[in-house]
Amino acid sequence: MIGAGPAGLFAAYELSRKSKLSVTIVDWGNDITKRYCPATKTGKCIGCVPCHIMSGLGGAGGMSSGILNLRYDIGGDLSKFTKSVEKAEELVKEVDEIFVENGAPKEVYGQDTAGIDELARKAAAAGIRFIPIPQRHIGSEYLPEVINSIRQKLEKRGVKIMLNTKVESIGQGKVIINGSTVKTDYILAAPGRVGADWFAAQAKSLGVKLTHLPVDIGVRVEVPAVVYEPVVRVNRDPKFHIQTKTFDDFVRTFCTNAEGWVMEERYDDHVGVNGQSLRNKKSKNTNFAFLVHVGLTQPVTDTNAYGRSIAYLATTIGGGRPLIQRMGDLRAGRRSTWERIERGHVVPTLKSVTPGDISMALPGRIVTDIIEGLERLDKVVPGVASDSTLLYAPEVKLYAMQINVDQNMETSVPNLFVAGDGAGLSRGIVTAAATGLLAARGIIRKSGSEEHLD
Repeated sequence: MIGAGPAGLFAAYELSRKSKLSVTIVDWGNDITKRYCPATKTGKCIGCVPCHIMSGLGGAGGMSSGILNLRYDIGGDLSKFTKSVEKAEELVKEVDEIFVENGAPKEVYGQDTAGIDELARKAAAAGIRFIPIPQRHIGSEYLPEVINSIRQKLEKRGVKIMLNTKVESIGQGKVIINGSTVKTDYILAAPGRVGADWFAAQAKSLGVKLTHLPVDIGVRVEVPAVVYEPVVRVNRDPKFHIQTKTFDDFVRTFCTNAEGWVMEERYDDHVGVNGQSLRNKKSKNTNFAFLVHVGLTQPVTDTNAYGRSIAYLATTIGGGRPLIQRMGDLRAGRRSTWERIERGHVVPTLKSVTPGDISMALPGRIVTDIIEGLERLDKVVPGVASDSTLLYAPEVKLYAMQINVDQNMETSVPNLFVAGDGAGLSRGIVTAAATGLLAARGIIRKSGSEEHLD
């Protein structure tokens, strides 16, 4: 099993309790207890390899705010795999129950129907669709406890977990690890977003059928927490869907971190930004991703390469660091400076950034979408499009290569199964975990090794 993120861990959870199969998980990163981003205290990224935010036990979700979106159609549509909404909803319930069994808090946000109705009405009046979602917030500081609980159960059931170990390549019925060939009956690839490009290359070399999907490109927005407080009080991670005026493009909010911090992500050849929030420690700001949905048609269809090229350009302009710009400066067509940023009323929570002009990195169409989208969202959340609002770039979600699978999550290569974000099958913790459960069940069916061990 390649990848110890939600998809890999939940697949192992299912295999270890319902089959006799010997299971080994391999991950490039570190144990969750040793994953620590120095930028949480210093505000500066020191370039850890591999990036502790992206790799290790728990996956990228292990260093997130730990918000569980409890809807089958958020973060991907699970009903496409289950062929039934009812079965998809049951799958989400199973994932949620496992998290709660392992220490996730019992409180669920997003059940204030009066508040949700009012927010939906206000959004509709501005031409925006608000998506109500029941959500469970674990919190970045409590995620290690939950992940460790899952790990302990896996190891007690005989699952072997190999960390700080990189799978170099995949073959039919074998993987190459540290120069050695390891033969196996089944391979489950759940490499996460950080491994998406690597796995796409492996899939192509094996002749796996895959499809290019749209990619999300945008910025991370940071505002004073008081601005977003009326919204997050109703829904912890509010989802707003917007069609822009000029180009009629789809823009959405994603991954809101109330009173949280903006974080830097490091990939092989570029940087990115993300966010996290804690349950007991608070900042004075709230941040969220603001993403434009981009699809390409013939002759260029490789959305992953397109998104990566934008991220690389932004990294180049930022001198190896993310760019930061005030909303007012972006609107005025001028670059930001530290002096201009300090004149504003939003103090950045990520310091290892370069003040600059995001429009030099992001295409003009995407910049227009961001400006128009935030100005429309300002009608629902007054102050979000203030001149002092901070924008960090690039925020690019590289899950654009979808691996074609059958009902067992098996690829066109026999006995090679996939799950999670890195295979383009999910876009979030819950849906990634759910695809892991489905892949495990597919392996169990094919192996004929079903045995209820609970």
